[in-house]
Amino acid sequence: MMKFKSKRFGIRFGFGKRTNNKGTQQDQQQKGLGNSNNNISCCNNEIKWELRPGGMLVQKRQESIGDDLISIRVSTFATFHDLSIEATSTFGELKMVLSLLTGLEPKQQRLLFKGKEREDDEYLHMVGVGEKDKVLLLEDPAFKEKKLLDRNNISASCLTIIV
Repeated sequence: MMKFKSKRFGIRFGFGKRTNNKGTQQDQQQKGLGNSNNNISCCNNEIKWELRPGGMLVQKRQESIGDDLISIRVSTFATFHDLSIEATSTFGELKMVLSLLTGLEPKQQRLLFKGKEREDDEYLHMVGVGEKDKVLLLEDPAFKEKKLLDRNNISASCLTIIV
């Protein structure tokens, strides 16, 4: 196997021990000579790199603290609500927010995205909900029917009491 040596980062890519002409990488870090996090700046974007334990140099993952809000439009047949929510939220959490806005309990809500009903434990970003996407809110037909039956029973009982 061929080994490639990078002068820019002072490491070798390939199998075997990770050493360069100044000693092992661990020795360099102890002496303060080497750094496993390297930055390259290009086009006003800074790319951060990290060295994995196997010796692979990869782009560093972005660590978000919850500031990645997306704005979505939740619409019913008559109205719509524009709201901002974290992309890593679940549909259950979205239902909780919508219960404050609409007055419907989360059990009574059905959320559809891209024509499919979504479960409460599904994450928005995993399903593909992005900036300015539309989510459809429907009232569960079983609860609608139950509500109508309850209204009819209440009105019938009120008539018997009045007479």
